[in-house]
Amino acid sequence: MGKELVGALKALEEKGISREIIVDAIEAALINAYKKNYDQAANVRVDLNLDRGTMHLFSRKDVVEEVEDERLQISLEDAQVINPSYEIGDVVEEEEVPRDFGRIAATTAKQIVTQRFREAERGLIYEEYVDRADDIINGIVERLDPRNIYVGIGKIEAVLPQNEQIPGEVYNPHDRIKVYITKVERSSKGPQVFVSRTHPGLLRRLFELEVPEIFEGTVEIKSIAREAGDRSKISVVANKEEVDPVGSCVGSKGARVQAVVNELHGEKIDIVEWSEDPVEFVANALSPSKVLDVQVNEEEKSTLVVVPDYQLSLAIGKRGQNARLAAKLTGWKIDIKSETDALEQGLYDPANARIVIVEEEQPAENIDLYSDED
Repeated sequence: MGKELVGALKALEEKGISREIIVDAIEAALINAYKKNYDQAANVRVDLNLDRGTMHLFSRKDVVEEVEDERLQISLEDAQVINPSYEIGDVVEEEEVPRDFGRIAATTAKQIVTQRFREAERGLIYEEYVDRADDIINGIVERLDPRNIYVGIGKIEAVLPQNEQIPGEVYNPHDRIKVYITKVERSSKGPQVFVSRTHPGLLRRLFELEVPEIFEGTVEIKSIAREAGDRSKISVVANKEEVDPVGSCVGSKGARVQAVVNELHGEKIDIVEWSEDPVEFVANALSPSKVLDVQVNEEEKSTLVVVPDYQLSLAIGKRGQNARLAAKLTGWKIDIKSETDALEQGLYDPANARIVIVEEEQPAENIDLYSDED
């Protein structure tokens, strides 16, 4: 074998493929090549020395009393001509030097090395990206087909399926986008990385990038409800009393949340404070609507929410979106009634109601992000 081949084999070792695996693979390939190219059914053994770059091929024959197949057997008499110590049942090995086998051996070995290199590269890529599942990564749109977008994320193209693309979002070659790695799989063509622009995890990771308090753990995102491309809600809580979780996420003049909104091309985002108390949490989740009362049914995990008459459409939202997202965010079923209807049906007693939100206007830093009356 040539020095180039020996060097390539050592490079494979450096990539983490053991010498034993390399030797076994090449020896098996050489045996198959010998049998195929020389129409041989004989038992053979290959002695491969990577350090010296040498290769020897030996035929193996069983010592028998009566020979039935000369390719596989040798008589005791003929065996003892080679070495008098041979007995019935022993195996005689003789070196074979088939014509042109050196060329065939070199070609076969190079094919194995190339294959192992490819497998090693695929293995390294898989290990690199499998550890990044559920993480965000920067990518460049490389090509498009009717169903998928292919995003370059370094050593590999990730697949952005149609159902993971934000509705209405336009992707052009060379666009830079952030994507969320949903899964990494092995396949016959190598590792496949699947990414998403609609996964709630993308929203979580974007806030981790923009809000130091979330990255450091001072503020925690408790839940996310998302209808990608249109509107999302996230609930947050502070692990320190002096920290305002909503204000931290909104940022000065809305800069932090606006950075996330821009990355998602205008997707509206409501940030609400999480609470262990379902009354407070459900009321907060229905923001920007004001809430007069929340009645909780623990057994059915449902709530009846009473809102001022003029806030009913805002609480429900366009096509029920605000109520639907609030239910997803909290994990509670939410039935919304106007104050008048609740009074008429005897479902609401203002004297005993728990008034949750009383302010007439939202704080300025919420920049009215997200009235459904727009």
